[in-house]
Amino acid sequence: MSDPSVGGPDVPEQGSKMALWQEFCDAHHIARDSVPLFATSPDGAVEITRIGRSATPLLRRSEPMDARIGGVVADILRAQPKDLEGLLYLMLRLDGNGDVVPLYIGRAGRHSKNGTVVSANLKSISQTATGGWTNSGKFARWGYGYAYHMGDLSCAVLAGHEPRRPTPKYMRWARQLFVETPASAPRTRFEVRFWCIPWGPASPSIWQDFGACPLAFIEYLLIGVANLLFPDDLLNEEGVNRRSSEIAQSSL
Repeated sequence: MSDPSVGGPDVPEQGSKMALWQEFCDAHHIARDSVPLFATSPDGAVEITRIGRSATPLLRRSEPMDARIGGVVADILRAQPKDLEGLLYLMLRLDGNGDVVPLYIGRAGRHSKNGTVVSANLKSISQTATGGWTNSGKFARWGYGYAYHMGDLSCAVLAGHEPRRPTPKYMRWARQLFVETPASAPRTRFEVRFWCIPWGPASPSIWQDFGACPLAFIEYLLIGVANLLFPDDLLNEEGVNRRSSEIAQSSL
């Protein structure tokens, strides 16, 4: 607690920070509503898909994950911009008690940078007659294209992406999520799960006293809190303080 004579704010103890995190997770039913990120075969290996003329191997997203993003994006684009400004997402795992351990926190805004048209990340996401999804290369930042999460992570986990080289960021993801890389039948160290919701002014924030919280601000609030509570799990690089040894390792 801070000294009230100085006029500074009270700083929550570690237990209070954890309570804020758990209250946020409970308010949004993150553990309950999360779904597997990857499609897996009966033997537990992550399934591989090949898209386009190059047939480059890619880690396949799970069908529930695709459906979750597709449904949330549809909700966002049906609503007025003042009501829903984009999509908030978490990549996570559940601990032995079933509680949420964040692995990566991010967002996909409704509008492009000029603020007038729908972002290419959310535009034209719909299910096809054969059960697939359009805009699968971008797909709310989780697309199979390079510079998107699944494409760049696949480059770090699977051989066959020459001449493109994996980036240090996704090499770090690969080391933390997978038993061995590169691998022809990659296996995760634990079940990697995914959660997302449409975000707007009425969405319950982790900082209730602040009131309505913009999408960009809730992303950084969550990253900050998660970094304090789960520094060995969180894979975000922006908005966190990394130990020098971690930074050196991520650059290898």
